[in-house]
Amino acid sequence: MKTANNTRLPIGVFDSGVGGLTVLKALREELPHEDLIYLGDTARLPYGTKSPASISRYACQAARLLQQRDIKLLVVACNTATAVALDALRAQMHPLPVIGVVGPGASAAVAARPGGRHLVLATEATVRLGAYRRAIQELDPAASVRELACELLVSLAEEGWTNGPIPAAIIDRYLQSLGADAAELNSVILGCTHFPLLRGAISAAFAADVSVVDSASTTATVARDMLQTMGLANESGHNGSLVLLATDGTSRFARVGGWFLGKKLSAEDVTLVDL
Repeated sequence: MKTANNTRLPIGVFDSGVGGLTVLKALREELPHEDLIYLGDTARLPYGTKSPASISRYACQAARLLQQRDIKLLVVACNTATAVALDALRAQMHPLPVIGVVGPGASAAVAARPGGRHLVLATEATVRLGAYRRAIQELDPAASVRELACELLVSLAEEGWTNGPIPAAIIDRYLQSLGADAAELNSVILGCTHFPLLRGAISAAFAADVSVVDSASTTATVARDMLQTMGLANESGHNGSLVLLATDGTSRFARVGGWFLGKKLSAEDVTLVDL
């Protein structure tokens, strides 16, 4: 039941690093009155190189810390953790609602182009896990899905090299592996939370009629709709607060995270925590 107490609780967001800050940014834009707590498990990144058992354990530990801070919704802003641990997180957090980033992105792509030809740009770990392929084909068996690991784009985003000839050349090199299939695509899904920073460069590599689906913004939309449906939306009218937590490297988190969040951060803006 909707009460002043639970509507004013914060939303918890976590990722293995700073990439999930693109999801946090989208949440702030979509839900400006909501208080947000973000946890980057920077001491143990990247999750994608770990075993499924370790990924699930790390994700559940991160979620537990946020749960202890009395959140009303958990957003898993990590493609690897979503692919491996979403069911475990939902079981642990029940009855608290939990949203991952894969489902919203897949749903948006299918809604935009039913029966379409979709390309997922992601990290090697996300491609290996095949979460987007499964999610899209469960929603639309007629759809075809290609997945392309673009690991260098993560480094470009973290260096702030998001426009100009360098990212354009690297994106073009990755797309060469698609051959003639590139001309048949209907949508491109940004299947890594780093990639919204490169959206302009990625969009420029495709025809104007190809839909570019940003899983950060689609996740924020799902979060907004879920809060409204459950009567948990904060309608106080105040500007939402932001708490940033990291398990290591607060200075680097602030430096790189500022590009992702779209605002300058200092190490003092980030609190070091231990899981």
